[in-house]
Amino acid sequence: MKFTTKEIMSILPHKAPFLLVDKVIECEPGKYALGIKNVTIDEPFFQGHFPTEPILPGVLIVESIAQVTAVMYCAEFMESMKQDASANNLNEVDIAKKIAEHVGYLVEIKSMKFKKTVHPGDTLHIQVWKKTTFASLSLIEAKVMVDNEIVAEGKISVSEKN
Repeated sequence: MKFTTKEIMSILPHKAPFLLVDKVIECEPGKYALGIKNVTIDEPFFQGHFPTEPILPGVLIVESIAQVTAVMYCAEFMESMKQDASANNLNEVDIAKKIAEHVGYLVEIKSMKFKKTVHPGDTLHIQVWKKTTFASLSLIEAKVMVDNEIVAEGKISVSEKN
């Protein structure tokens, strides 16, 4: 399963300049996803972080992980919604709206290591895996790469929205 920017914008509440995933090129709903973020010089945070040596703030790398995770979970809801769509006469827009209602929250950064800096012109490859779930909380393992080198890796916890 894949998602374009337009599709991601229809299911995530985040919009520019805080949408931090451009597309999802692989997704096994509820289990794994690989997202892409092209880092451009015109991102507003580069004006102050840092003007002479722009570096993507680590907290925004974590947010990109959370957003790819949200797409992975929405894909799971999308699968079940599509199965019910014919019975409920739902169109794609209605399905997207219902899916958006299930975007959860980042509740904890369990561990995160930043191994290299990220600069304008870099392309982030954001991989997320669901490891375990307890009640409405899930542990997510993540790895972010640029040019086949790990720039960040760690674990976060997310909750489902009820």
